[in-house]
Amino acid sequence: MTLNYIWLAFFMIAFIVALVRLILFGDVETFNTTVNSTFVSAKNGFEISLGLTGVLALWMGLMKIGEQSGLIQLFSKAMNPLFGRLFPDIPKNHPASGSILLNISANLLGLDNAATPAGLQAMKELQEINPDKKKASNPMIMFLVLNASGMTLIPVSVMTIRAQMGASNPADVFIPILIATFVSTMLGVLAVCIKQKIRIFDKVILGTFGAIALLIALIIFTFNRMDAEQTQKISALVAGIVLFGIIIFILLSGVVKKINVYDAFIEGAKDGFMTAVRIIPYLIAILVAVGMFRASGSLDFLSGGLKSLVALLGFDTQWVDAIPTALMKPLSGSGARGMMVETMANFGSDSFAGRLAGVFQGSTDTTFYVVAVYYGSIAVKNSRYTIPYALLADLIGIVTAIGVAYLFFG
Repeated sequence: MTLNYIWLAFFMIAFIVALVRLILFGDVETFNTTVNSTFVSAKNGFEISLGLTGVLALWMGLMKIGEQSGLIQLFSKAMNPLFGRLFPDIPKNHPASGSILLNISANLLGLDNAATPAGLQAMKELQEINPDKKKASNPMIMFLVLNASGMTLIPVSVMTIRAQMGASNPADVFIPILIATFVSTMLGVLAVCIKQKIRIFDKVILGTFGAIALLIALIIFTFNRMDAEQTQKISALVAGIVLFGIIIFILLSGVVKKINVYDAFIEGAKDGFMTAVRIIPYLIAILVAVGMFRASGSLDFLSGGLKSLVALLGFDTQWVDAIPTALMKPLSGSGARGMMVETMANFGSDSFAGRLAGVFQGSTDTTFYVVAVYYGSIAVKNSRYTIPYALLADLIGIVTAIGVAYLFFG
């Protein structure tokens, strides 16, 4: 499935829904609102790209130091046993493995500023060994699905927003998010393994996933013994220490290897700047389509129709009140954040819907944004089965989040 069809689908659905609203409900402002959203979205896309420019320059500069000092290659060797099985098409000790590891580690800790540059660097290195430069390779697809599953150990941003919205226990979504995102990632990777004919009952793969499950259980046990304020403070502290530690570790690796860390940083920062420029058209294209989809009322029709269907089937509908966050998250991170805040404002931050919206926000990722930015940075036009499998991981996260929310808050 190429981005071309997805992109066109957003426009066509937005047009049809706007037309239906005009004919059936006499909503004469729909088309104006939808068209105006294109200008707003285009501006937002450019501003996001500008915001990414500094971050990409910083972290790709640091990664260039890590590359020249041999640190990235060292990470690659450390991950060879696992990555050699999950990414069999990546040559042994290739630097892409180290960049993938840095990206995944940053995502686990909720360090978005570090995750995106590492991910873009990984895509650049994967493109170097890609036999068809216009088509996504198997390692790229596995990597993108891992990103789309949104696995996070420390959901600092969600807990912070809940605190700002007056939640009595902002950290009460911490454990549900851990469970939902873990299930989403594991089953998403499993699905891609089956598609790519990777042996899933390998002792290294099973051992690694088992170790991650044990780590999550340990985190759950540890944080479950703390109060909400302690959980927030320690989570933020750990994330900050790790991020600062990574920067110092990379710089020291360059000093030890006696490379000119300043020149290496400038060289990498230039690449980061050029990468930010390259992704502008791709980012604007997807954000304009998503903006029209939302402004036309398509998202409201989707969630409203779902609630009517659930009620008709005789099931509890309170989880549907939080579904706009889940539906928006694959399309727009800021949009989903806005939906989460809106849900908390309307139903209360401590309501079932308010808590579930937080779990949704923390257990899935911005699939279309990630695909547009990552593939756009290397000019890959055919994403193959990336989007269906990434959305499958999102769906698993959503379903798991609902089940876990009923278990903890229902």
